[in-house]
Formats: sequence, structure tokens, C-alpha cells
Amino acid sequence: MDNFAYALVSFIVALGLLIAIHEFGHYWVARKLGVKVLRFSIGFGRPLWQRRRGPDQTEYVIAMIPLGGYVKMLDEREEPVPPEELHRAFNRQPLGSRFAIVAAGPVFNFLFAILAYWLIFVLGVPGIKPLVGEVQPDSPFAQAGVRAGDQILAVDGEATPTLEAARMALIEAALNQRRVSLEVAAETGEKRRLELDLSEIHADSIGRQFLQELGFSPLRPQIPAVIDELQPGGAAEQAGLQPGDRVLSVDGEPVSDWMDWAAKVRARPGRPMELEVERNGARLQITVTPARVETRAGPIGRVGASPRIPRQALEALRATQQYSPLAALPAAMGKTWDMSVLTLQMLWKMLVGQASLENISGPLSIASYAGQSAQIGLVPFLSFLAIVSISLGVLNLLPIPVLDGGHLMYYVVEFFKGSPVSEQTQLLGQKIGIILLAGLMLLAFYNDIHRLFG
Repeated sequence: MDNFAYALVSFIVALGLLIAIHEFGHYWVARKLGVKVLRFSIGFGRPLWQRRRGPDQTEYVIAMIPLGGYVKMLDEREEPVPPEELHRAFNRQPLGSRFAIVAAGPVFNFLFAILAYWLIFVLGVPGIKPLVGEVQPDSPFAQAGVRAGDQILAVDGEATPTLEAARMALIEAALNQRRVSLEVAAETGEKRRLELDLSEIHADSIGRQFLQELGFSPLRPQIPAVIDELQPGGAAEQAGLQPGDRVLSVDGEPVSDWMDWAAKVRARPGRPMELEVERNGARLQITVTPARVETRAGPIGRVGASPRIPRQALEALRATQQYSPLAALPAAMGKTWDMSVLTLQMLWKMLVGQASLENISGPLSIASYAGQSAQIGLVPFLSFLAIVSISLGVLNLLPIPVLDGGHLMYYVVEFFKGSPVSEQTQLLGQKIGIILLAGLMLLAFYNDIHRLFG
């Protein structure tokens, strides 16, 4: 299966699962509170599959467009209701019941994220140790006193066994633009407590290269320029390179290690390179032309080859964040809470102009992430599902009409007002909500297209 097909299947599976969980929350609570459910639909548009089941003959539907779903309940505002079933109509339910039914969708998304993170922590989160390779002069890390060779043990007292754990803890502090305490250990084993000032960090700097923006480069082992695997149909395979080949030089320039070789490839998109390689003790001359790959930073070269990494180098850097089944539950709840808060903070930063709207991803980017995480393994895919589930939960709780949060906002007004919000107000709010969501979707699609085509 090619990358596009894999990404598409992973995207449909991921989104279908998370939408089903969200809508099941509405469905389950409605049934428990005695409301009649007429239809449970995953997706919109023309039905691809449908069945009627149960005493109420509820219609279960899988529809063509997998970008949402809905639960249709008995409601006098939508169609006439027989007198004997009025007590089962949604609009006749007490305020607390209606609030619970609407809130159940996002709540189930958060519960799924907790379950996913619990399983992730029980299985163990693989990663690399947060070891410092280089510290840029005059950077926040340099000013804090971090030195090359240090290992970040904790951020504000929170243990950071992996580089990703350290990055996420620092991102949270950077979004709040505050100072944090670092506990680090030198190569000699000496431990030090330092203070890192993140008050001047702008939200636009928070991304995958966030630690580099702080002046931190992770320690990387020196990996020889020996090819391990070749991408089928890639430039390296087409040129005749083979697993086990050691790249000695490029266009007459010596190659010191794999990082040096990769840098030379990236700098030559679409340009032929004259390689000298060593194969079974013999030296060969091979010409390879890196494929041109467009990125946001500009075109780069790629040959489709991965390095043969010595086992000792991997073991020295490998780390795992793992908990017992009992300890994993509070850790999963804390992780879900932290990610929810981070999502809200990032949304607020974008709303007030302190973060770029380019951070909003659409279905194309999500599909790409889904495919990449699924190909890596179960734990990365579960992590992806948890993050998207949290995003769905948070977004649906925003006080925007047509979203769950908009309905909950009306119910809060009803609680204080003593009567429901008028239909005219709800209709106006619905129009505004549709415009806002349409604008958000257009922006997300624009960002996706911009990422793909520069």
C-alpha cells in the first residue's frame, strides 16, 4: 500500500473511531435518561450502510462524508410527536438532562484520551534521553547555565525521562511565558538546579523545532555513513546503491558521518552527485540525483536511504516512559488535562494574534499525521488518536452556536434567565456559527494546501 493510500485509510479509521466515540456519548446518555433516539449517524450525506435495530427501531447509518456525525432524537421542534411519546422528547427533558446529553459527546472524547494515554503509559512510551549536544551562545539555555553533555532530569519538579516529555513541559511553560526550574545532571553525575527564563518566548516559536529555538540541540551519536535500507523506487536504489555501502565522498568532498552525508544530499535537490562508496572492500564511483522535495523552508534533496545505526549508540540514548497499570491512570488523567489546557492556550494565543493561524491543520495534514503515526507503530498511533480526540473535545466545548458548546451556553443562559433562549436568537446564532465554522474550515484547507505546495 503506497503512502497516500495508507494515510487515507488511517485517516478514515481514526476520524471514524473518534466521531463514533463522540456521538456514542450523546447516544448513550440520551438513552439512559429516557430520550428516544431516532438516528445514530457516522458521517454526513448519502448513506453507505444503514440498519434499524432495537425496540425503538433506531436507524444506524454510516454516511459518505466522514467529517462529522450526529444523533437525531425525538424533538417537537423538528417534527410532530405523538402524545404518548411526549415524555421521551428531548425538548421536554429537564435542563440538567439536556445539559448532560449535549456535554456527553466531548466528555467521551476526553475519556477516550484518558484510556488511550493509560494504555500508552502501560505499554511504555519509547523515546530518547533529553541529553544536550550543543548550547547556542546567548540563548535562553545558555543564560540558564545548561552545558553540553547535561541531561534534563526534571522541569518544575516533573520528571522528564524522554526528550519529548521535556519538550512538552517546556512548551507549557512557554505558553504561559514564565520562568521554570530545571534539574540537570552533568556527565560526571553532578546534579544542578537552574532557572530558565521563558518570559520572552513568542507563541510563534513553539513548534517541532522549539528546543532549537531555545538554543538546545539534542546529543546525537556519530553514525557512520553506511546505508541500511533503501526506499523502493527511490533515487538511491535507482542509482545502484546497496545496503551496506559506506559513502566516502560526495563530489570529491569527504563524508565524515551520516549527518554530513544527509546535509550534502539535502543541499543538492535535483542535482547529480558523484559518490565514492566502499562495498565489500572495493571502491566504486556512483552517480545519484536526489529527488527534489518542496518544504516550507524551501526545496531539499532526498535519496530514500536510511542509516545503519550501531546497536550500542541506540542503547546509550534510548529511554522509555512507563508506569504500572495503577500508576498509569493518574498519569493519563494528568496528560489529558495538560494537553487540553495547551490546546485552549494555543487557541487563545491565535485569537489574540500572539500565535500564527498557520498552526491550524486541516484534513490533509491530519491524514498525513495519521498515516505516519500508524506506520511507526501502535503507541504513536494511539498518541495521535488521543491528541485528536482531545482537540475534538475542546473544540466542541467552545461557545460557538451549532457546536455542543454553543448549546451548553444557551442552557447556562436558560438557567439564569429562567426560560429558554428564543428561537430567533438561536437561529441568528446558528447562522453566525455556520459562518465561523466555514471560515475555519477554509483556513484549515488553505494551510494544508500551502504546506503541500509551498
